Amino acid sequence: MTDTNRSSWSDKSLSVPKAVLGASLSAEEEAALKKTFTVLVDNANHDVEAKRREILDYFHRTYDLYEKLFECVTERAFYQRADPLRHPLIFYYGHTAVFFINKLRLAKVVKARINKQFESQFAIGVDEMSWDDLLEEHYDWPSVEAVKAYRDQVRAVVEDAIMNLPLKLPISWDDQFWAILMGIEHERIHLETSSVLIRELPLELLRPVAFWNTCPKRGTTAPKNELLQVNDQDEEAVVGKPYVHPTYGWDNEYGEVRSQVPPFKASKFLVTNEEFLAFVEDGGYSKRELWTDEGWRFANFRSAKKVTHPIFWVPVEPTGEQKDNNNNNQKKNGNDNDCKPNKAAWRFRNMLEEIDMPWDWPVEVNYLEAKAYCNWLAAKTGKSIRLPTEDEYQLLRSREIGPAESDYPYWNKAPGNINLEYFASSTPVNYFPASKNGFHDVIGNVWQHTETPIGALKGFRVHKWYDDFSVPTFDTQHNIIKGGSWISTGNEATPESRYAFRRHFYQHAGFRYVESARQVVLKRDEYERDEAVALYSEFHYGAESEERFGVPNFPRAMAQLAMQVAARQNVTVKRALDMGCAVGRATFELVKSGAQYALGLDFSTRFIRHAVSLREQGVVHYARTEEGGLSTDITRTLDDLKLDSAKDQCEFYQTDACNLDPRYDDFDLVLAANLLEHLYDPATFLRMIHERITPGGLLVLSSTYAWNETTTPKHLWLGGFRDKDGRAVKSIDTISAILSTHFTPLDAHSAEVPYVMRLTARTFERGTSHVTVWAKKN
Repeated sequence: MTDTNRSSWSDKSLSVPKAVLGASLSAEEEAALKKTFTVLVDNANHDVEAKRREILDYFHRTYDLYEKLFECVTERAFYQRADPLRHPLIFYYGHTAVFFINKLRLAKVVKARINKQFESQFAIGVDEMSWDDLLEEHYDWPSVEAVKAYRDQVRAVVEDAIMNLPLKLPISWDDQFWAILMGIEHERIHLETSSVLIRELPLELLRPVAFWNTCPKRGTTAPKNELLQVNDQDEEAVVGKPYVHPTYGWDNEYGEVRSQVPPFKASKFLVTNEEFLAFVEDGGYSKRELWTDEGWRFANFRSAKKVTHPIFWVPVEPTGEQKDNNNNNQKKNGNDNDCKPNKAAWRFRNMLEEIDMPWDWPVEVNYLEAKAYCNWLAAKTGKSIRLPTEDEYQLLRSREIGPAESDYPYWNKAPGNINLEYFASSTPVNYFPASKNGFHDVIGNVWQHTETPIGALKGFRVHKWYDDFSVPTFDTQHNIIKGGSWISTGNEATPESRYAFRRHFYQHAGFRYVESARQVVLKRDEYERDEAVALYSEFHYGAESEERFGVPNFPRAMAQLAMQVAARQNVTVKRALDMGCAVGRATFELVKSGAQYALGLDFSTRFIRHAVSLREQGVVHYARTEEGGLSTDITRTLDDLKLDSAKDQCEFYQTDACNLDPRYDDFDLVLAANLLEHLYDPATFLRMIHERITPGGLLVLSSTYAWNETTTPKHLWLGGFRDKDGRAVKSIDTISAILSTHFTPLDAHSAEVPYVMRLTARTFERGTSHVTVWAKKN
């Protein structure tokens, strides 16, 4: 969408769009939004209808609260990026509603789409993954009014599902109601992350709303911090929870890791703005020795300029006497280039306003800045200062907040600044009473950074409806944050929650430091241990897979076959699409075989990230199963495969083959190798694929026709059953009937292509795939 299509982008557009405001809420209803507890999966009497009403109420409160957040946003602000690595707010406004529909479709709760375009456009692009397409020119964002209308439609669909879907208690993660809880908790995550993006937008694009109230207490000095003993002997910490648990959880929370935590001390308070000022004044942002390599790159290159202070600190240009004092300070320190700021030099950016610096509030920084501060403090004090690990934080929380029944969602009143129960901002670090052993803000106020990159717990399983929630973050690049912030609600506030972000990302997050003799050893397990992904990695890239039992590598063979057919048909392949590319071998092979450009698309980021790793780093790692629990770590490179020259002409993105984004078009060749049997609605893919192919272009299909109800509902199978008259329905006949409208079959190129997939050292899956070729009619 161009600026000329948005006449409302004039200064007059800084009013709030009426579509966003929706129906006004009473003061009582607004108050109810601020203290809402996540739904338990059961109740005392196993009362199904009471639980149904509770879930409905929780859904509406969540939906209302999310829309309440966007009342702060003017129309112009919806289309402006707060962060160059994130989408504009219009994406996040639509994303949570689209998530409901896409997940409810996977769970077979709803069948029909509401808006195919929205449900593709708003589906992907939340984290800055390499497979996320963040190029603004690829997006024609709809109006706020259109997105609000869509959200209203989704609200009605979800309400209908809650009221009419069969419900049994307790709700387990295989139940359809789990998908509804998933959508609700997902929106509560984006309530918080969107509030951070709003906080990064210029104030002139925002509008104060009384609902989002700032804490009025702001000190000019902060209480003195100190280290307090947490445990004086080794003590067991437990991270994780069982699959049978009273609350909803994301897949990374399940399983368990027990560890013995040696004695350590933790800071009484979260680190305050005043404490962090000393680090700034001491030139902490300019001292290379304090920063990790990653941190130093961040400090010097964020937004093409050097970072010199926390993101929510607002520099105030000194004038008059203050400016003279600063100049004198420079000369006293013998450094004319290093200005020494003082308290008068800073103000503070809240979500919706700029205020005098609250020096007794917790500082908000990313992990890299927190780590540098700890290194600085360790050097100053001579103590072993660092950030806590996940298990150290978990031990602190369990000791200070108490057993699970004392924690969220069982409390009557939050013991800290969390769950929106008090303010829509931070508070002084001593605003709430200390815990039993003297610690403040063990939970709430701001999230607390840890030293621990997120990983799978023992017993972890990927959830079938959201396989890319956790696994893509198990890359050692995402560190866990704990404790929640003032706006952490729902699952975020639970003691078992495990959220992780890239180390340079900003959230409403700060830190406390610990002193411990325990050395933190961060295990970097770069070998993919997801069994399905490792299986396909071996199928595509394993050295023995180049030819096994006389059968050539299947992805390579399919790419070569497709390009050979194109040559015989005199089709010049400028743009090729590898649909359902998995871990990407055929995409590279298409370019090697003559395509000028190849795009690999797949539904699962679990697979896509390995294709991206090969393209960007030239290497992929995975654990190949040998027998039982034994495996061999395998490393393969593009050089090994003689594919290095192809990488610059390849790209990979995540998408839904049954609802392709409109920008994926103009292909001379589409390869869909063994894709159909893995789609939830293969006929939809076949009916629309002609829209993506140039006249005369080719569609190369292969399929085993191995239909499975766990992937494709039986009524959507293309064949493999008898119709109402008892006649056998074969898949190829259905495919031909669908494609014949827009394609001409090239029967001379039909083939049976064999494949061998290694399962273990001594077990293999061997089969053939039926290949058909289709030329798009002119």
